[in-house]
Amino acid sequence: MEEENSVTDAAPTATWEAADRHFEPAVVAPQSDLGKCLFFAFHDDRLLVYLEPKGHLLPQLADFGDLNLPFRDPHYLGHLDDVHCFAIDLQTDAPPKGMALMGLRELYADFSEGIFQLAGRAFQIVNWDRTHHFCGRCGTKSNYHQSDRARQCPDCGLLSFPRVSPAVITLIHKGDEFLLARNARFPTGRYSIIAGFVEAGETLEEAVAREIKEEVGVDVAQITYQSSQPWPFPHSLMVGFTAAWSDGEICIDNDEIVEAGWFSAKHLPPSLPDGISISRTLIDTFLQDHS
Repeated sequence: MEEENSVTDAAPTATWEAADRHFEPAVVAPQSDLGKCLFFAFHDDRLLVYLEPKGHLLPQLADFGDLNLPFRDPHYLGHLDDVHCFAIDLQTDAPPKGMALMGLRELYADFSEGIFQLAGRAFQIVNWDRTHHFCGRCGTKSNYHQSDRARQCPDCGLLSFPRVSPAVITLIHKGDEFLLARNARFPTGRYSIIAGFVEAGETLEEAVAREIKEEVGVDVAQITYQSSQPWPFPHSLMVGFTAAWSDGEICIDNDEIVEAGWFSAKHLPPSLPDGISISRTLIDTFLQDHS
């Protein structure tokens, strides 16, 4: 479904920041009147929001077409309490007056954790769909599955689901110290803990040990799961661990990692990861326990 691009006066939504709201995921939207829905509309990786003095607000409308912006392939996400939510693939980078397109990292401070996670879910679904309009096996134009979040080829039957790439991220500890490293892509002074994607055929624990050995040269034991976090940059699932140093001196790979060392609550680098990330959660938990 597509609309012509023009500007209308649509009222901004409420803030939607209440911590006790419950999200119920679903694939197929109810057939009844849905009322005003919450829309997560993305152009590339930027989300459409209203520019408001008290923060950036999401559009809440009876019909996204009221904004007169070209879009395609709306995806039903489910309902947040009694408010239905959709992901939208915008076909323009020119938002109406009073609105803007912003990256999710920029919006973290304005959104509750629940809304941020829902925005990440919406982006991953939109991003997946953009690359699966045609069958990856035979090239035929694919259709949406009637009940699952998937596309299905009408000729060969191949099902394509939203991609999720598992990655492990690990805080390595040795007494009151923990290991931090600076990735070659980081700005000067920024350090974080060790992370990497899981390879085919690996367990999560094997991926932890391999990534650590490859990137900083030490061996670990007592690999312990802590928590996980969907990471929509663009489609990862970060699985957080702690591990105890068991042997070896730090020896960086000089490829991904350009600096590394042992730190403590009394000795920290100039910059740590943003609060948005599971890496910062693991670091803060360790610091609280060893301050």
